[in-house]
Amino acid sequence: MRKLTMPTLLLLVCLSVQAQTSKTNPPKVTEKAPPRLLPAKRTTLEIKIDGLLNDSAWKDAPIATDFIEFRPAVGVKEQEESKTVSYLLYSDEGIYFGGFCYERTRDSIAMELKGRDGFGMNDFIGIIFDTYKDNLNGFEYFVTPLNEQWDAKMAPNNNGNSEDFSWNAVWKSGVVLHDNGWSFEIFIPYGAIRFGKKEVQDWGVNITRRRQKTGQQFTWNPIDPNVNGFLTQEGFWTGITNIKPPVRLQFSPYFSLYANHFPLDLAGSKNLTGQVNGGLDVKYGLNQAFTLDATLIPDFGQVQSDNQVLNLTPFEVQFNEYRNFFTEGTELFSKGGLFYSRRIGGTPIHFGQASSQVGANEKLLKNPAESKLINASKVSGRTQSGLGIGILNAVTKTQYATIEDVNTNDQRKFVTDPLTNYNIIVLDQTMKNNSSVSFINTNVIRSGSDYDANVTAALFDLNDKKNTWNVGGKFAVSQLMGYLPDGKNQNGYSHQLYFGKTSGRFNFNVWQELTDTKYTHRDLGYFTNNNFLDHGFWAGYKWIEPKSWYNRIFLNLNGRVSKLHTPFTGITETYQTGNLNFNAELQTKKLWWIGSFLGYTSKQNDFYEPRKGGVFFTRNQSFAMGGWVNSNEAKKYSFWSELFARRHFNFYDQFGVDANIGQTFRFNSKFSVSHRLSYLPRFNNMGFAAVSNNESIFARRKVNTVENILNVKYSFTNMMWITYRMRHYASSVDIKEYFTLQQNGKLLANNSFTGNANQNVNFFNIDMVYTWQFAPGSFLNVVWKNSIYTFDRAIQRDYFKNFGNTIDADANNNLSLKVIYFLDYLDMKKWGKKKK
Repeated sequence: MRKLTMPTLLLLVCLSVQAQTSKTNPPKVTEKAPPRLLPAKRTTLEIKIDGLLNDSAWKDAPIATDFIEFRPAVGVKEQEESKTVSYLLYSDEGIYFGGFCYERTRDSIAMELKGRDGFGMNDFIGIIFDTYKDNLNGFEYFVTPLNEQWDAKMAPNNNGNSEDFSWNAVWKSGVVLHDNGWSFEIFIPYGAIRFGKKEVQDWGVNITRRRQKTGQQFTWNPIDPNVNGFLTQEGFWTGITNIKPPVRLQFSPYFSLYANHFPLDLAGSKNLTGQVNGGLDVKYGLNQAFTLDATLIPDFGQVQSDNQVLNLTPFEVQFNEYRNFFTEGTELFSKGGLFYSRRIGGTPIHFGQASSQVGANEKLLKNPAESKLINASKVSGRTQSGLGIGILNAVTKTQYATIEDVNTNDQRKFVTDPLTNYNIIVLDQTMKNNSSVSFINTNVIRSGSDYDANVTAALFDLNDKKNTWNVGGKFAVSQLMGYLPDGKNQNGYSHQLYFGKTSGRFNFNVWQELTDTKYTHRDLGYFTNNNFLDHGFWAGYKWIEPKSWYNRIFLNLNGRVSKLHTPFTGITETYQTGNLNFNAELQTKKLWWIGSFLGYTSKQNDFYEPRKGGVFFTRNQSFAMGGWVNSNEAKKYSFWSELFARRHFNFYDQFGVDANIGQTFRFNSKFSVSHRLSYLPRFNNMGFAAVSNNESIFARRKVNTVENILNVKYSFTNMMWITYRMRHYASSVDIKEYFTLQQNGKLLANNSFTGNANQNVNFFNIDMVYTWQFAPGSFLNVVWKNSIYTFDRAIQRDYFKNFGNTIDADANNNLSLKVIYFLDYLDMKKWGKKKK
């Protein structure tokens, strides 16, 4: 590893050109200093990105230094022995950012190899650009002491600005460790950022540095945590002249091989199958602001396995999205909460009807649980005037269930999902004072006689000039075309309104949400139920100035009351539920977090648990309490634990506990192991069991859930690593007695029901992934996935016997190899010139 001889030269340069920054020795943020300014300087000199800072171009570069702490202390200047000196330049090709992060000793630097966007317990430095100066949208680029890269898009949401780390750009970085700190260099090509057309531009900019072992974070332009928003407190990079984005055309062709083994042991079926895939991802810059992303013949077979659970609720489980195309650069599409990307390529709409199509002497041979995605594309970007535009389109092919005659072996097909087109359009106009208005339309068109769906929404989010008061809302209408039995459309309406205070130590928010009986956005969004009128509030107070025994304290009180918008047929009751919760959390001087929770839920009328219309289920009031602790994660060994309990009053002695503990041990910067254990017992739990003779049968039951997750990570280098994730989920439902739900919402003992609603469910998954980033944007992945699912009616109370039975069950094993190669049009053009 090459060392910088002595950073004295950097300090001399810093002193000689310090006047180029607008402020030296900045006052504390409590004095509301004006934003800092950094003059833009173009360079024509060559800079080698190796982290050494010994290129002559840096000698005349404008300096950003005198960083200010914003947590845990606020407004305190960096100490000299751990100060930050950074430089910013631009050229015809891109942006150069470099500097030196001083430390007392090398041991003061927190380092851990976690992979791209892997975070971990790392020090880092990053630069944030607000290229449109709208205080809402930004581009972030971070580097760690071991030269691992993070990048993200910053965009507004209901809680301020959010960071989307699934967005990935291709840029260069270099880092060198020294005895008194670490130096870094970053080059961001213009193709890795978006900006407007003006000949002379000023960009919002801030630089942030994190020191994990002390828990400190600093910024170049001071940040006041009491003020709403991060980008609202940026400095400015001024006088950027005549920069033009290059042709942004990038290809990522892929090739993959799969081998899958499952012991079917059936005549005419193979236990071992194979598959060869190939496809292409394309990214094309339509102009300076807008980008087209397309995936042709996509392959998502290597994504992490879902955390499957035993679902005892009347609503579907919402799963995380792991497919890169639907996670990267989708911040516009998430506005309004109308888009749930797992709908695309998800469960066919007639999946559950396939079994009812099986006649006498027939069997259901195959019923795929997912539809096949043919292609998907999206266009997104933002104009110089602040208009953001997003368009996403995807097509899934017709999906069939296969039904076979057991006597003749003749097969027939039943359509479980027609050829379907999914589309979403978003228009988002930013305005002054960190405000915005948006228009969203989602559309699902199905071939054949199945209904189509359309949802349109308008959003507004407005702040006052001081960025203290906020008001906003959403108005949405839905239309299911051809949904009703007579072929007519079903139209629905929904709205949400909120008002609050978003800056200062005391914040609050009050809100109302209404949805009529016909509204739904289920076809392209996650949706549980309609027909409600809810009112709620949230109020919080915080202490962010460190004192003798704490660094920060946060308190909040929140509550909600819910009733039906319209009474259901045959039911006069409209009240649903109400709750009041109190939360407290604090950070100690040792960088531990401690929190507590108190909650009260009033009497509940549940109109969905019975699984049939005309009745509701009444639960008595309940009280919950709990607490949690999280140790200092910068230590080699860290842990977190939480314990919550809820007790229902005078209601069958119903009692539930959530007990979770997690721990991580980092052996060194390359090797770490973490484990999580969850134990969730429910004693005398009352819930739906079956429908019998058109009556809802309920049960008093012991529900026992245990989840174990083990993660192991070893990094060979910052470009090569291997991960191992094992998850075992076990849940059992042990019925004690049955009841019949009455019209008044109460339960009557039922001794005549002869069904068996006991359940014993196990999900076991292993995801083992080897990743090698062999070139910028290019990856080789080898993945082994092991999956086991078991279900029976016999309850196994011994966890280890249950685990052993699960391991002994038939397993699906999948081994795959996938190579993705990144090709940039400009690099290909250079290759062509060299050959000539």
